[in-house]
Amino acid sequence: MQGTVYKSTGSWYIVKATDGGFYECRIKGKFRIRGIKSTNPVAVGDVVRFDVEQVGDETVGVITEIDDRKNYIIRKSVKLSKQTHIIAANIDLVFLMVTLKKPKTFTGFIDRFLATSEAYDVPVVLLFNKIDIYDEDELDEVRYLAALYRDIGYTCLGISAKTGKNVDKVKALMKGKTSMFSGHSGVGKTTLLNFIEPALELKTAQISEQHLQGQHTTTFAEMYDLDWGARIIDTPGIKGFGLVDMEKNEIGDYFPEFFALKAHCKFNNCLHLDEPGCAVKEALDKDELAWSRYKSYVAMVTGEEDTYRMDNYEGV
Repeated sequence: MQGTVYKSTGSWYIVKATDGGFYECRIKGKFRIRGIKSTNPVAVGDVVRFDVEQVGDETVGVITEIDDRKNYIIRKSVKLSKQTHIIAANIDLVFLMVTLKKPKTFTGFIDRFLATSEAYDVPVVLLFNKIDIYDEDELDEVRYLAALYRDIGYTCLGISAKTGKNVDKVKALMKGKTSMFSGHSGVGKTTLLNFIEPALELKTAQISEQHLQGQHTTTFAEMYDLDWGARIIDTPGIKGFGLVDMEKNEIGDYFPEFFALKAHCKFNNCLHLDEPGCAVKEALDKDELAWSRYKSYVAMVTGEEDTYRMDNYEGV
């Protein structure tokens, strides 16, 4: 049988078969010895082949094969630095939710997420949430950041998951697609999803006042079908986002505004650091590029703050 993985708990998977039925599945041991370094060889969104077995009174599926992925979002595990974690696969659109406070999303985190998404061919929309709680100075900062990323080519929306402001625009982007929602714990993913589809009744939790960070309410990634022609993937909040399998000389290719200038650099292998005749550095000197983006790029190339944990990174 063939189906799509809707939920992963690490050892068991909920698979929706092509006939519309849901099956609880496990994987064969061989998946764990194929050289897959990921902590989860099967991810939500994967299209899989599985056999059905009768175990006592229960019907259980055994996943035997994973179809080739169109794309996926992957990050380095924070606690297991040598291993990686595939957040989700076969995604049409990722909404990265960003907040200026409670908790603060730093540009270093945004830029690492965007670079990884570029590397794995996943389109991203930036959602600047909680605009209902910001003062005028904070709203100006949101406008500045949105303009910065729009100039690069990313779609940006200011929203309020609490009041519903601009949520209709989010729904319009989701229609007919499989969309993933991501960001730090506490940025409002669950609140937004409940506003989009109240019938989901997903659990929310209060922000930790001590650390101004969110508390994890989503333990595992899970996909849901919406009755108006969309699918969503809810993911656990992310503290750190480590890079996976990126060579220093290719990181600049995942910064679209840097890549556009690459051909004008004096050296073909320019890393945009100290090389003479660097078009990126020249553009920076003319204020044609954002310094926050360049600082993120340098940190990625040099390996500084390898996982960009929100609790140990001072930000840009």
